[in-house]
Amino acid sequence: MALGWGVAGGRAQGLNAEKPLPDIPALMHEVETHQKEAEAVQKDYLYHAVDMVQQLDGNGRVKKTETEEYDVFWVEGVQVHKLTKKNGKELSAGEQQKQNKRIDKEVTRARERRAKAEAEGKTTDSNGYEEVTVSRLLELGSFSNARRVMLNGRKTIAVDYVGDPKARTRNRLENLIRDVAGTVWVDEDDDAISKLEGHFLDTFKIGAGLVVNIQKGTSFSLEQRKINDEVWLPVEVDGRGTARVFLLFRFNGNFREVDSGYRKFKVTSTILPGIGKPSDRSQ
Repeated sequence: MALGWGVAGGRAQGLNAEKPLPDIPALMHEVETHQKEAEAVQKDYLYHAVDMVQQLDGNGRVKKTETEEYDVFWVEGVQVHKLTKKNGKELSAGEQQKQNKRIDKEVTRARERRAKAEAEGKTTDSNGYEEVTVSRLLELGSFSNARRVMLNGRKTIAVDYVGDPKARTRNRLENLIRDVAGTVWVDEDDDAISKLEGHFLDTFKIGAGLVVNIQKGTSFSLEQRKINDEVWLPVEVDGRGTARVFLLFRFNGNFREVDSGYRKFKVTSTILPGIGKPSDRSQ
């Protein structure tokens, strides 16, 4: 998930000048290992997401702004986004019921995708979509130019990535990653991604652009923070350009998601057949 990326911000002066920089492939494998460990902890957290999309006119001016707010939590090992507000307005009772039905279907489909992939020996994320390992990233492109950078008061290793357009791919997600370039910031103490930025080197489409359509030059960034001194979780995602990815999101202009209110939860009374309602867990 790293793309169109700028040069690392901050100052690298005086950061462990005598300490050798880590081997890049080894560092990225450590990041992958810690990410897998973090995913187990992440499933204990509920948070609030606010999405803002600014549609631009032909002169690059904002002509329309829309916002959506979500509660994000996990159901049966599947991360779900439950819409709570649209353009600042609470959902009606009927709209809330539609959200419950949508979540029920999404969880069922995700579990079916995961089961099918597991039967075929494939690795997927919680929603049953394809994943790319660090080993494959190293085959699809290259990491380079490691350097130390202070970011948000913490020591990080910034590493540049560029995909190889000639690399042979095994699935659609690998095609996507092969066509990006950017920078990853890795927290040096935790071997966790604290930030990434990137952009697409070419236009990417699946299904005549109706399923996935990301235009050349579209850029994005992701920033994470350490929550409760135990896990790194997203706090802001930004995008600029034109993109549509399944039914997850789409924008033609600017996109921003701000994630906040992280708190642990447990599943209690049901809100849907077989699905629990998230509630706060005492710390």
